[in-house]
Amino acid sequence: MASEKILQEKQAYVAELTEKLSGAVAGVIVDYSGITVADDTVLRRQLREAGVDYAVVKNTMLKRAAEGANLNGLDDVLNGTTALALSNDYVAAAKILCKYAEDNKNFTVKAGFMDGEVIGADKVIELSKLPSKEGLLSMLLSVLNGPIRGLAVALNAIAEKEPAAEEAAAPVEAAPAEEAAPAAE
Repeated sequence: MASEKILQEKQAYVAELTEKLSGAVAGVIVDYSGITVADDTVLRRQLREAGVDYAVVKNTMLKRAAEGANLNGLDDVLNGTTALALSNDYVAAAKILCKYAEDNKNFTVKAGFMDGEVIGADKVIELSKLPSKEGLLSMLLSVLNGPIRGLAVALNAIAEKEPAAEEAAAPVEAAPAEEAAPAAE
C-alpha cells in the first residue's frame, strides 16, 4: 500500500492536472511510442515555441484529472503510452501534433478536447487543418477592408474626373461688352 506521503503527492498532481485541463481551451492526447529522443526534443521545442504545455502523463492520473475537469469519454483512449498537450489556442497543439503524426507513423493522435468537450482523433485532425487565430483575424480584416478599399478607389476616380468636368462645364467668358452709348435726349 502506498505511503501517506506518496498518496498526497499523487493527489496534488491530479489536482494540478485537473486545474490545467480546466484552464486550457484545447488539448490533444497522443500515443508517443516509437519516437526517438532527438525527435521528441524537436517536437517539444516546436510545442514550447507555440505556447503549448506538453507532458507525458500516466493514464490513471489523467483519467482522474479528466473526471475532475468534467471531460468524460476519454477512458477508451487512456491506454499505452500517453502524452498530453494543452493550449490556450484552439489549433496550435493540433496543428503541430497532427503534422508530426503524418511524418512519423509510430506517433498517433488518440483524442482531444475543445472548450470542455471531448473530440475524437478525426475531429482533432480536422481542427489541425484550420488556420490559426492570427490567420483567421487576417482573413477577417481583409474582408472588412475590401469595401473600404473599393470606396477609396471610387472616390479617387471621381476626384480625378472632377477637374476635367469643371473645365468643360465652366462658363465661357464673354468679350467685354461695349460701353452703352449715352442716351439721347
